[in-house]
Amino acid sequence: MARRLIARAAARLGPVLLAAALLSSGAAQAGNQKEELLGDAVRLALEHAIRDGRPPKPVFRDEVARVRYQQWFDAMSARLKRRLPDDQTRTEFLESAWYEATRAGLDPGLVLGLIQVESAYRKYAVSMVGARGYMQVMPFWTKVIGDSNRRALFDMQTNLRYGCSILRMYIDMEGGNLYLALGRYNGSRGKPEYPNAVLAAWKNWEFKQDVMVSSR
Repeated sequence: MARRLIARAAARLGPVLLAAALLSSGAAQAGNQKEELLGDAVRLALEHAIRDGRPPKPVFRDEVARVRYQQWFDAMSARLKRRLPDDQTRTEFLESAWYEATRAGLDPGLVLGLIQVESAYRKYAVSMVGARGYMQVMPFWTKVIGDSNRRALFDMQTNLRYGCSILRMYIDMEGGNLYLALGRYNGSRGKPEYPNAVLAAWKNWEFKQDVMVSSR
């Protein structure tokens, strides 16, 4: 029934208006991530990353790093408040997003932009191809590198950990080419629409530090 309604909407609205209609109606915008043939070393590295059970609490090497994080958190919390109005939920989300992004060597702003495009910050989003959660992770990944628990993809930290680890793998596979890596993440490698959407959304989450503090 839902697919028939979407098809009718497409005929009336055209592709651009349809995308906006899907976002507002709750349908996730993920593509169909492909199951990759992974080498043993890559698979084992991903498995290790997913199994790491440390809590997503920031740890700072010095006061400069702590202040930088706090400024980032305050700025992102203000921008995210409309999408995640509950203070505790927003705090836990930002702590996890920052932790998992930096752990994977990703800019947290990139991850927030990707989430904006993939799920519009909806924890329980499910796409028409079955991708789940904030970062729209395909369930087959839980079998390839996890414990086969598909339900865990609706857990905030688990979803962010899978998503960040998978994106990091794709960036490495593409020799650092973020454009192609984003295409792989969406299952649309070589097509411009998805990478361009994420790169544009990234600008909404850019952060420039306001004040430097002495580490002495």
